[in-house]
Amino acid sequence: MRVAVGVATALALTATSMAGARTDAEQPTAASLPLAGKVVGIDPGHNGHNYTDPGYIDRQIWNGREYEDCDTTGTETDGGYTEAQFNFNVAEYLAADLRAEGAKVVLTRNSNDGVGPCVTTRSQIIDRAHANVAIDIHADGGPAGGRGFAVLEPVADGINDRVIAASKSFGHEVIERFRAVTGMPVSDYDGTDGVSDRDNLAGLNLTTVPKVLIECGNMRNSTDAALLVRASFQRLAAHALAQAIGAYLRAGS
Repeated sequence: MRVAVGVATALALTATSMAGARTDAEQPTAASLPLAGKVVGIDPGHNGHNYTDPGYIDRQIWNGREYEDCDTTGTETDGGYTEAQFNFNVAEYLAADLRAEGAKVVLTRNSNDGVGPCVTTRSQIIDRAHANVAIDIHADGGPAGGRGFAVLEPVADGINDRVIAASKSFGHEVIERFRAVTGMPVSDYDGTDGVSDRDNLAGLNLTTVPKVLIECGNMRNSTDAALLVRASFQRLAAHALAQAIGAYLRAGS
């Protein structure tokens, strides 16, 4: 019996080794990954320590149409969970998803314990990287009775003229994927059918690459907030955005 077991074990190990060799040989190369050669910009809105330096974040910058604050602290849930943390977590999950598909990811901040950068600088980081597409990640501080997510899209102002149509196409993908993957409804207080055209945000006014901003839900609404604070929902949000980005880039390639 010991001999038989030994032979069986040896055969099993050999088969496993051969299967492993085949698996290694079949592993995709970096160039064969679906988003290889693509650059994606991700801007996690705000920053975790913005509240510590009001002199910096309150200074006025030109957003392409008017002056606005360099940045803000963002909103938070009634329990004190900050939008800045939510934005950063989703951005990190999204970056990992995209890199696994071969994309180069450019983030406007790499931690949640800093201040800024200003919204104009964030736009410049993504523009200078010549991103194929970009997403600004946020959560809203809307009326407590309002629910849902909204996709904010740019309005032509000269600088962004060439990417308006592409941004709208990307926005459509974001709405469809985010609703299907996360189960979050479209906003019942912001925009129409999940779309809000905005001409007062530097990130959209100054973009030279296709870009939208997503408010992933309303942190001031108890139902939305209960979802937004969960790591499981944050991962779903990232997966939804990765799917939207992938679908947009494949359609344009």
